[in-house]
Amino acid sequence: MPASEVRAAAIAARLSGLGLPARVEEHEQHTSVEAAVPESLSADLWREVLEAVAEADRFGLLATSLNDRTLWAVVRKAVPATGDVGGPSHQR
Repeated sequence: MPASEVRAAAIAARLSGLGLPARVEEHEQHTSVEAAVPESLSADLWREVLEAVAEADRFGLLATSLNDRTLWAVVRKAVPATGDVGGPSHQR
């Protein structure tokens, strides 16, 4: 299993262990983790949730006007050392 998948799975497991069931999705350049966040989380639980997603390369919170809140985290996949790293416009 690639390192990005291992890191994402660890984040998802940690969030689920904190009571926030998480979903993991594979994408071409990253692995994402998402979890619904209930309205009432204690400060201590928020601290633990933030410690979990801090292991990702990027994370954030999406809040809607319907009071839905989704925590997301992204773990980038390794970039190849040679070849077409950034696409046609970024070739060496």
